[in-house]
Amino acid sequence: MASTLLDKREPRIRSMFADIARRYDLLNHLLSLNIDRYWRWRATRLAPPIGDGPILDVCTGTGDLALAYDKAARGRAPIIGADFCMPMLQPAREKAGRRHAADRVRFLEADTQQLPFPDDLFELVTVAFGLRNVADTDRGIAEMVRVTRPGGRVAILEFSQPRHWLFGPLYRFYFRRILPLVGQLVSRSRDNAYSYLPASVMQFPDGEALAEKLRGHGLVEVKWHPLTFGIATLYVGKKAVSASPA
Repeated sequence: MASTLLDKREPRIRSMFADIARRYDLLNHLLSLNIDRYWRWRATRLAPPIGDGPILDVCTGTGDLALAYDKAARGRAPIIGADFCMPMLQPAREKAGRRHAADRVRFLEADTQQLPFPDDLFELVTVAFGLRNVADTDRGIAEMVRVTRPGGRVAILEFSQPRHWLFGPLYRFYFRRILPLVGQLVSRSRDNAYSYLPASVMQFPDGEALAEKLRGHGLVEVKWHPLTFGIATLYVGKKAVSASPA
């Protein structure tokens, strides 16, 4: 059962997210008690946009982080949100339209493992809660670094594992037992998406382990910021000016 849940082949992941696309935002806010909005806001403060430098958000899903950066940049920076699951992009485009941001924030279908952009293009490349879903994590990171300008930054917001002696066990009980039940009830996912979620988080590197992986891909000054007792963590690194494409 565990191996099936952690099947990260592209067709399976694409199908899973296509199946829950219309309920994705509702469940994000419900299951996180709306704290996911705060995490994205913090990301835009800890890795802020700089001037009008272009921003790329990969695994953008329904576009919440891309749109948060549009707000943080006050509409000055061109932003692209990329995702390989087209049904997830439709709500993103609708939200951009409602916020009168469609001329500034563009959404396109693209695989993070093979981004359709030249080297050294973006001032900031971001991802929120999507890197662990990329079939080849290292290939995804390498592509994010490749399209980042030398001196630009990569910011990764991802779930992590709280290690507080009391809060940690309580959260893991909720995350492994309660969240999958509520998620499945609301989403009616045919691929057990909300059982995949905790299974994928538990096997994904976090903290210093992920920070070290980012350094191995040519990022320097890598820092990580635990959020809400470590339920999520933001990792920020700078592309070395002398680094070759990873």
